[in-house]
Amino acid sequence: MPPGETPPGEDSTGSETGPRDLPTRGWAKGPAIILGIVVVLCAAFFIAYAVIMAR
Repeated sequence: MPPGETPPGEDSTGSETGPRDLPTRGWAKGPAIILGIVVVLCAAFFIAYAVIMAR
């Protein structure tokens, strides 16, 4: 490159552009099952509480 000229900029595209891994979709089965159990237990507690208080 002759003196006084501006050197070219870096390449804007490299060999590793974009995400490295494909993102997973949805929830894993384990956390979804645990969350479902917690929701059912909470609902059962409040239903039992309402039944006992209604007597």
